[in-house]
Amino acid sequence: MRVLLIEDRARLRELLGEAVREAGWRVDAVETAEEGRAALAVVDYDLLLLDLGLPDEDGLDLLRELRAGGMAIPVLVLTARGAVDERIAGLDAGADDYLVKPFNNGELLARARALLRRAPSSAMPILEYGRLCFDPATARASCGQEEIPLSPRERAVLELLLRNAGRALAKRKLEEAFSEFGEEKGANAIELAVSRLRRKLESLDTGCDLVTVRGVGYLLRETGS
Repeated sequence: MRVLLIEDRARLRELLGEAVREAGWRVDAVETAEEGRAALAVVDYDLLLLDLGLPDEDGLDLLRELRAGGMAIPVLVLTARGAVDERIAGLDAGADDYLVKPFNNGELLARARALLRRAPSSAMPILEYGRLCFDPATARASCGQEEIPLSPRERAVLELLLRNAGRALAKRKLEEAFSEFGEEKGANAIELAVSRLRRKLESLDTGCDLVTVRGVGYLLRETGS
């Protein structure tokens, strides 16, 4: 799952980005409404975290514009504007939920998960292959009834492999998935994440093998196929 965070305060942007990554989601964090528009034009996001006090324009105006243009992804507004009429204005502008600063990161993530659960089921289907199961909304991986503890990078690799199960996944696709705005992940980081994920899967009865396809990338296939 990929999240766009539009927040002008650098330290808060950094802290929220860390919290979202620790939850197992990828995040692109930008400072202005214009940067947010540019990101939304090129990436299909699953959730938007939107501050209203942006340096170049009011976040509510951006939200109204996005909704008028047909953008349907869930939007969680983050703001210091806590008066009742201000919360009403945010919801009427198209927000799906409204969180007043200061807030607890645990509550932020819980509200984000709730929004994703309410999204159309076709948008965030549970991914299954062999005995592996991955829920993109919660970033929870499991084998049968056993949860698989994974790092954020391992979860990103597994999600992409499951979305392409039975087909070779080009290493380039993993490089794109590992890339967030301002932070490029190299081949070594990908190979390390794949290696660690492979070891964890091999210790379980997943019914799947994670194999390297020389010169192409990686393949998740059913055991014995």
